[in-house]
Amino acid sequence: MTTALLWQVRHFIYSHLVDTTLPPSVDETARHFNISAEEAGALYKELADRHAIFLEPETLTVRMAWPFSGAPTDFKVHADGKTYFANCAWDMLGIPAALHTDAVIEAVFTESNEPVQLEIKNGQIANSQSTDSQFTNYQSTNPQPLVHFPLPFARWYDDLVFT
Repeated sequence: MTTALLWQVRHFIYSHLVDTTLPPSVDETARHFNISAEEAGALYKELADRHAIFLEPETLTVRMAWPFSGAPTDFKVHADGKTYFANCAWDMLGIPAALHTDAVIEAVFTESNEPVQLEIKNGQIANSQSTDSQFTNYQSTNPQPLVHFPLPFARWYDDLVFT
């Protein structure tokens, strides 16, 4: 395994996510690079060990390639005619930034289960809508929505799915 191949595989994972909205399987990656599934799996594990991707526990399935989620979440980003899933509120803002495009984001407030919609234009939150009364009250005195992180950054890897 070469370092160059390792980062080419990471690039392939991201390109595949951008093109299809889903991460490639180990078998798809193996076929793309004309390597064995075992070699591709070892590359996935190495990328995970380096925190370049996050795998579903005990599998070789890509769960996170930040800001993209390989699994459905409450953070949907509609951009360029596709719907991507983000891992969290931070990542839902990261997808339009990574794609360099406008987007409409649909999310759900964790505490109230109320939906919120954000429109991203030219890298800025252009519009936000919610039926959550706390959000509406907050928004009346603050022009931008607030994102809350339940854990400090240094502890995110304690439980990435929760964070």
